[in-house]
Amino acid sequence: MKKVSRRNWLKTSAGVAAGAAALSLPSILSASSLNEAFSGTEDMAGDEGRGEKNKKGKKRKALVIGAHPDDPETIAGGTMILLLQAGWDVVCVYLTRGEAGIKGKSGDEAAAIREKECIEACKVTGARYRFMSQVDGATVINKEKYDEMLQVIKEEQPELVITHWPIDTHRDHRICSILVYDAWRYSGYSFNLFYAEAMSGNQSMKFVPTDYVDISSVAEKKHKACLCHVSQDMPDLLNDWHIPMEKFRGMEYWCDYAEAFIHLTGHQAPSFIKM
Repeated sequence: MKKVSRRNWLKTSAGVAAGAAALSLPSILSASSLNEAFSGTEDMAGDEGRGEKNKKGKKRKALVIGAHPDDPETIAGGTMILLLQAGWDVVCVYLTRGEAGIKGKSGDEAAAIREKECIEACKVTGARYRFMSQVDGATVINKEKYDEMLQVIKEEQPELVITHWPIDTHRDHRICSILVYDAWRYSGYSFNLFYAEAMSGNQSMKFVPTDYVDISSVAEKKHKACLCHVSQDMPDLLNDWHIPMEKFRGMEYWCDYAEAFIHLTGHQAPSFIKM
């Protein structure tokens, strides 16, 4: 496949966007909010220490909040790496420690194994990690858990949050998404909220992207981070689900590998482009 650089892509986008509209497909340009975050990324490779600043003079921050260990890496690992390369602070927030994720292991045993895998994955991506208090397979929605998610958001003060799409066959994914949405509302829509897909067609359902990120340059590094989750038979998951999904989204975005997102708009969230 012939690669199209971001700059060339932007120059030739009008006709493609018009064609997408004619086919009733989501426009794959539409001044993509996420891609605006990477403006100048090509000129900053290897300059992670520089740190992009927001209007308040603080380093720009993104949270990727997943229900289980390996969720942040699989749903948005490439985007995380690109944000880090652009000088952002990126935090992987794990709602649970994967207590139910290893057959034949107790909850505590599985959690200990999977927590170590998260740490190794974050060493690969360069992201910071943070664990919350829920239990894999037994996540709940109540006032205490709503308050916990809101507290994490208030402490981290992100500009951008990526989490699960709420229409999902996995209960933990749905609950994680709802908790983040509630925190978005009660934080006064203080960050831009993007939903990511998890094994669409098997877990995420009715996922129609509004934004795409070309992860071709970092796909290999993303997969290396995913493979740190040894307990999850990750080679099979990558080959059967995640890599085909990345290639499919890449075909939609005219690149080799892409991650796709839905940007929740229509409320009081400020424009990501203007931050």
